[in-house]
Amino acid sequence: MRTAFGTAVGTLALLASSAADAKITRIEVTTAESPTFEGTSFGGVGRYEKLTGMVYGEVDPADPLNAIITDIELAPTNADGMVEYSADIYILRPVDPSRGNHRIFFDLNNRGNMRAMQLNQGGGGNDPTTAEDAGNGFLMRQGFTILSSGWDALAGPSGINITVPVAKNPDGTSIIGPSMEEWVVDDDETMSGELTYAPATRDRSKARLYVRTEAMGERTEIPASGWQYNDDGMSVSLLPDGTPFRSAVMYDFVYEAKDPIVAGLGFAAIRDVADFFRNAPKDDVGNANPLVGDVEYILSYCISQPCRLMNDYLKFGFNETEGHGRAIDGVLNWVGGADGIFMNYRFAQTFRTHRQRQARWFPEFHFPFADVVTVDPVTGQKDGRLRRCMESDTCPRILHTNSDNEYWAKNMGLLYVSADGATDLSDPPNVRYYHMASLPHGASTGTGICAYERNALAPFAVHRALLLALDAWVTDGTEPPKSRVPRLADGTLVPSMPQDGAGFPKIPGIAYNGRQHTGDLFDYGPQFADGILTILPPILVSMEYPAWVPKTDEDGNTIAGVRLPEVQAPLATYTGWNRRAGVPEEDCGGSGLVIPFPKTREERLATGDPRLSIAERYPTHQDYVNAVTTAANGLMVEGLLLQEDVDRYIKLAKETPITN
Repeated sequence: MRTAFGTAVGTLALLASSAADAKITRIEVTTAESPTFEGTSFGGVGRYEKLTGMVYGEVDPADPLNAIITDIELAPTNADGMVEYSADIYILRPVDPSRGNHRIFFDLNNRGNMRAMQLNQGGGGNDPTTAEDAGNGFLMRQGFTILSSGWDALAGPSGINITVPVAKNPDGTSIIGPSMEEWVVDDDETMSGELTYAPATRDRSKARLYVRTEAMGERTEIPASGWQYNDDGMSVSLLPDGTPFRSAVMYDFVYEAKDPIVAGLGFAAIRDVADFFRNAPKDDVGNANPLVGDVEYILSYCISQPCRLMNDYLKFGFNETEGHGRAIDGVLNWVGGADGIFMNYRFAQTFRTHRQRQARWFPEFHFPFADVVTVDPVTGQKDGRLRRCMESDTCPRILHTNSDNEYWAKNMGLLYVSADGATDLSDPPNVRYYHMASLPHGASTGTGICAYERNALAPFAVHRALLLALDAWVTDGTEPPKSRVPRLADGTLVPSMPQDGAGFPKIPGIAYNGRQHTGDLFDYGPQFADGILTILPPILVSMEYPAWVPKTDEDGNTIAGVRLPEVQAPLATYTGWNRRAGVPEEDCGGSGLVIPFPKTREERLATGDPRLSIAERYPTHQDYVNAVTTAANGLMVEGLLLQEDVDRYIKLAKETPITN
């Protein structure tokens, strides 16, 4: 077991059940800490304990449910003809399972890092152990068993990981093919670019290094005499030695790589781990499944990268277990957009993520975008992300939550708008969509590499309410709140330009240029449908898919969606976009910006700021408290905040000075 999980207190290896539809063959519990969280007791549920270890699984490459995994037919097999993998597991559960709620909260880790504790106000950590790590203990007070397991074979050794085999040619030789790296540089100190896969040859005539200044700009090739493979064999640097990469540019490196991993096995691992912990019974060796008999429902939660994983997990039909049941019952996604993940491909790079400026040339944004089946007006394809699970009756119930940034950086309007831009699509019966108005992809402070102060608004108070709503929807059919997103029909989903059409005010010192992710179609070669990219860099065929952003009010705050008390009773303008400091014409990744309102009318008039001052909005501090109270209570009535978070918002408003 990796040391990231703490010191082992004992090792217990148990054989897994041999149930026909369970493909976890062995589980090893290597650390057990009872109680954890320094003995903290969580309401009526009591104390929690922690188990960590490994699961070992196998899949049948001939099963149609697995055959969709790229290169699985080229993976080594055991004596039974099965393809094997192993994955880390991490479990937090009530010491007394009878006091839990008999639900798994499946934390789909991000690049190997757990995100579950972010739902616990003030909590966090990749190995939550202390009382402080538990935050306000929300998940534990509800009685959830928290599970995380490895799915990302490129997550790195320090996180929750999975080990998958390398694909080989039928004769056992290395598979060789094109791979591409992109290095976005924002400093003058970067000395090398890392490679994801080993080069098949160091012959520099077999590789190309390009530089460009804009996301979709022209590439200039750097001659072979201007770069080198480094001695480690897994990185590239510029020549002469000691030359740094240029700031504010992007480098593309295309080379012949070897030994691709079968990364798509991560989809099967999620399915099979969920199926095992719910269904694997006792056997004659003992209780192989530590959660045996306790799991009634499984709800998943993710932030960003693993939500795009879940989009593809459902698209490829992986929620159908090999016993033809449903693996995961409910899904709560945060900032997954309408995109997939660069995973079910040869020479996959799971860590890539589109923004307006970065990673645009990698296969993440392509049809189908929507959950429902639609026709692609550009390619003529007909498909939907939920088509397979609808056909097998294995779809989970899904709550998609997204920020402003997903519209600006990922063109996510296509998640629920037809790809021809003509109409809003109807919600599938098992899906709700919630837009978190004026939020960034990730909350942060300071400027970082951005031109302006970053937006620190976070969604987790709403997520706590939605998790309980999802639980009720899954378990007893209680409908969650209706979808809340910008729509074409009511004019709240609009083009980013012109500025006045988008609604954003002309604020002194803030440059608005409407730059966003466009609807790009790329040609990766004739084997793209099989997960094999042969044209790199790909050919940009067109930019025909429409793109929109949420319209704002006169303050610059988003009109439609779930408006937090900070947006309904604002002290500032909050956006999901920001400008890059070194390249002000382009975006700043997943960041938004915050622009405080003028304090007084005099300050507003002196600077020419069109937004009302704080003093004009709230003549007294109590007026501000009243506005926050009204907003928070309104969200609670709509099922979008819990009472404890309403109380927290009101307390914070009372403690927040609004004037100097």
